[in-house]
Amino acid sequence: METIQVVLDSKLLRATEVAARRTKLNRSALIREAIRAHLKNLEIRELELRDRKGYEAGRGDSGDLSGWEAEAIWPQE
Repeated sequence: METIQVVLDSKLLRATEVAARRTKLNRSALIREAIRAHLKNLEIRELELRDRKGYEAGRGDSGDLSGWEAEAIWPQE
């Protein structure tokens, strides 16, 4: 592990210390966990944006569903 220096304002530092005590983690562990969660959220947002762009690009003529008509027919028993 690497050691870094992070500057926090006093209000954020107090909130960090309270959260660390409440979760029974030390400050470093709490900050590592918070960074991991934030990075995961960023990844999810990027994937959602990619999917949204893909759906928007693939819409074309969304009113034309004639290619799916055969799929709507129930098979005869």
